[in-house]
Amino acid sequence: MSIRAVVWDVDDTLFDYTSADRAGMRAHLVAEGLLAGYGSAEEALVRWREITDRQWARFAAGEVDFVTQRRDRTRVFLGRDLTDAEADAWFDRYVAHYEAAWALFPDVLPVLDALAASHRHAVLSNSSLLVQDRKLRVLGVRERFEAVLCAAELGVSKPEADAFLAACEALRLPPHEVAYVGDHPEIDGRGAADAGLLSVWIDRGGALATLDPPAGPRRIASLSELPALLRADTRFGAPSTFR
Repeated sequence: MSIRAVVWDVDDTLFDYTSADRAGMRAHLVAEGLLAGYGSAEEALVRWREITDRQWARFAAGEVDFVTQRRDRTRVFLGRDLTDAEADAWFDRYVAHYEAAWALFPDVLPVLDALAASHRHAVLSNSSLLVQDRKLRVLGVRERFEAVLCAAELGVSKPEADAFLAACEALRLPPHEVAYVGDHPEIDGRGAADAGLLSVWIDRGGALATLDPPAGPRRIASLSELPALLRADTRFGAPSTFR
């Protein structure tokens, strides 16, 4: 069965989130006079990401809403009992530095151009529509996607099958005619495969590359490999082009 549409993750798949987060956090800590308290920007970033993961898990479990998890990330990171307004202001200042470093990966526009005539495109992200729609517009690619679906509005997040199935429903296509491309082998890769989509794990060689790849997703090192993968009968065992 041919693949008629590609649904995309955003952060660290299309958008170089890791680099932007690193540069943005360093600039923010310098501006706030906080860098010395963390030893190095890398140590601060590790702590920020650990806190982000914990707070996001609370949001994904339905314990808090999207705005509350952002405020709590800031409070825990700073170790201060901030008001909502103070937490929002600190986070907004961080976002300004972070956004200044936004960029697509260099393989994104070529693959979107290559697939423009042959496949439909949408986005499924474990974030909020407010965040990701604006990001895609700033990066100049929002018009490439028919639909942008996000966990905050859907009420369900990856790796739950309902999140992937919602993207298929938005495209009015069955899962077996849809590919999903994401950077996380479990949340994106296994989740999409379990939901019945053709699952493609883009392994850019970051921290997640150390994980054992789960059964199901096809593993690629560059989006330049994707057009050939979609043309092949990969669902039933064709080898990955990953080296």
